Amino acid sequence: MAVALCGGVAHSQSKVYMTREITPEALVKIYKALGRPADGHRVAVKISTGEAGNPNYLKPTLIKNLVDSVHGTIVECNTAYGGKRNTFEAHWQTVKEHGFDSIAPVDLMDEEGQMRIPVRDRRHIKYDIVGNHLPRYTYMVNLAHFKGHPMGGYGGVLKNASIGVASADGKSYIHTGGKCDTVEGIWQNIAEQDVFLESMAAAAQGVADYFGDNIIYINVMNNMSVDCDCVAHPEGVALADYGILASTDPVALDKACVDIIFNMIPAAGNDNAPLKERISSRHGVHTIEHAAAIGLGSMDYEIVSLD
Repeated sequence: MAVALCGGVAHSQSKVYMTREITPEALVKIYKALGRPADGHRVAVKISTGEAGNPNYLKPTLIKNLVDSVHGTIVECNTAYGGKRNTFEAHWQTVKEHGFDSIAPVDLMDEEGQMRIPVRDRRHIKYDIVGNHLPRYTYMVNLAHFKGHPMGGYGGVLKNASIGVASADGKSYIHTGGKCDTVEGIWQNIAEQDVFLESMAAAAQGVADYFGDNIIYINVMNNMSVDCDCVAHPEGVALADYGILASTDPVALDKACVDIIFNMIPAAGNDNAPLKERISSRHGVHTIEHAAAIGLGSMDYEIVSLD
């Protein structure tokens, strides 16, 4: 991290690497630039397998080279809502239809049960509930598709570490701010919005603590609908593809991506207004703010271009 001075007070500044190229080769390049190699580890590559019918998820052809380079296993957990990923039978069908099992081993981490891992910030959730296959892995590549989200405002690496790594019951526990730890009670106990966002930040920190220095974060800014990959029929994409950003600091990384959206000058075929509205109306930046407040990372960052 670099150190910057603001008003005479020193504060840390995290490096966020960026390339405007969105290719398999660029993903490998940005992984290597982070300087945190996965050599010798059992590597989990956490992605969203994408709801059936959604065309925007990260495609196997894009991520294959990176998964191969780290000898990784693609990992996911079941969803807490109805669809084609809320049962293991349906989820495996979606995995196959989207082609992920053709490029690497795939592990639905909660298929044989779940476990609790500690969280530092216990104001809402007292632990994080994850698939009990998590201990199979000693390193995680958090590979997120950056886009909007109906509930969180946006989806990036913080959501991918929290809701994404949580089991189906764990997703309910986060969405309800610690009130309900079973899928059956999720919709009767949905938390106030900021409580949900703060619970996501706490769970993301729990996963970061679990892996220590053996975790990296990548956001791919392409196919950016206002809706998440979990939406079967998302709103159309109004934004042009932007690039790939990566960091060892998930707070800095998500903040950089949100800043890119908000600071963008609209042009034909590149309308940032819908995604800005989605993030603002859901108070999405609060996830980043709370993650910084509890010590998960820094909102101060330096963009390092690889182009």
